[in-house]
Amino acid sequence: MEVNLELYRIFDAVARVKSFSGAAREMYISQPAVSQSIRQLEEALGTKLFVRGSKGISLTQEGQILWGYISSALSLIKSGERRISKLNDLGAGELRIGANDTLTKVCLLPLVEKFHEKFPDVAISITNRTSGKTLKLLKEGKIDIGFVNMPLSAEGVLFEECMPVHDVFIAGRKHADLKGREVSMSEIAAKPLIMLEQSSNSRHWVDRHFASGGIVLTPEIEMSAHDLLVDYSRIGLGVACVVREFLGDALDSGELFEIKLDQPVPRRGVGVCYLENISLSAAAKRFVEMAKQSMGGEN
Repeated sequence: MEVNLELYRIFDAVARVKSFSGAAREMYISQPAVSQSIRQLEEALGTKLFVRGSKGISLTQEGQILWGYISSALSLIKSGERRISKLNDLGAGELRIGANDTLTKVCLLPLVEKFHEKFPDVAISITNRTSGKTLKLLKEGKIDIGFVNMPLSAEGVLFEECMPVHDVFIAGRKHADLKGREVSMSEIAAKPLIMLEQSSNSRHWVDRHFASGGIVLTPEIEMSAHDLLVDYSRIGLGVACVVREFLGDALDSGELFEIKLDQPVPRRGVGVCYLENISLSAAAKRFVEMAKQSMGGEN
């Protein structure tokens, strides 16, 4: 049996105010329309819902039973509508983000702080994984959006660049011979190198650039954290491959310097990704907008 929800709304109004005319005024429809709606509902259900008496109308036993269910159902619908409205106004909800440790610290930390100040009722969770594993979490539905090192691609996933980044090499005083001049890729490759693990997307990008010149990089030290690359280079253990935009003030003291390559590693980007066929929540949409604004977008 299929009954138009509007008939139940009219039935609920009549049952509450105990008046056809009162229900008509409340719902901004004519009294004959109310009477006709109640007749349609009674015919559909095969039972009488109201009886007229000297003091007006009252519910039959069947009507009383039905109203108990209908009033609860309509109350739940209203609660759902209020909840959706609150989610759309970012007065509630949840935002699940995936990113690696470095992106979380350098890019997301100030952004999450700003977002939380504006929308304190939205619960935020961050899962730290490599870009590849972040993409896997996204496709499994375990996060809403992911921040990844680009370039990256996957079927059914949209990628938007939020920030341009540049992979560069830095060194300390022990390698002062590399300072203030153009250095070839082969000369860099011969130095003791400190790089991210091979599983990282940014490492793949650098390896690919050197491979285009017939050079295979074989670092002496491989790390999982960007900060450690800087620290190990500072104490003289080698030449580190880092992201210029993530260095902060690491070069200000003069202990470290950026090496000028004769063939610089091409620019790439940090981007946000989300599933193509699933609409983003209001919270996720707003966070993506803020990310693109605050992280710089494409240059």
